[in-house]
Amino acid sequence: MTLGPVLDAALAAQAACEKLGLSFCVIGGVALQRWGEPRFTADADISVLVEPGAELQVAEALLSELPARIDDALDFAARTRVVLARSAGNVGIDIVLAGLPFEARVIGRATSWSLGDGNSLRTCSAEDLVVMKVFAARDKDWADVTSILERQGEKLDFDWIRQELAPLLDAKGEPELADELERRIQRHVQPRDRGAGEPIP
Repeated sequence: MTLGPVLDAALAAQAACEKLGLSFCVIGGVALQRWGEPRFTADADISVLVEPGAELQVAEALLSELPARIDDALDFAARTRVVLARSAGNVGIDIVLAGLPFEARVIGRATSWSLGDGNSLRTCSAEDLVVMKVFAARDKDWADVTSILERQGEKLDFDWIRQELAPLLDAKGEPELADELERRIQRHVQPRDRGAGEPIP
């Protein structure tokens, strides 16, 4: 599979969110195509901001616009806060029903990414993608972090990343993951590129 069907799936999810008036952004492997080294990804990941108590209503609305990927998609969404949908091309679409303050900030900071064909996707920032990847901390996530560091370098706001990441890692009980990020910054970003940027909005 090329990335074409995956980008089409992300565009379909974006169109559904826009039709429903939902605040959202593209995250995961599709966002990595914008900020890191492009790699294969099998599905599209979307974060949708949901008010407390509105999860079921939003999940139902999304599944009225996008085909469900499993038979009990609504029950699954109620349990996990993830809506498992698919595109017309049968590409998976994972829609996270976001509600945490950090998730709201991620969506609020998202910007448009032109795909060069008249279409664009609203994706999370490079900094927020680094935070999410470090928090997940799987081998492939660390590889993605490295690719973002190497590609973005001096453009990244490291103070922003550290400020958002620290409380998340403390809540997870794995503050040592921040040390691994610092090692990768030392290894993959030139010293002159590590200065602070603007404060987080």
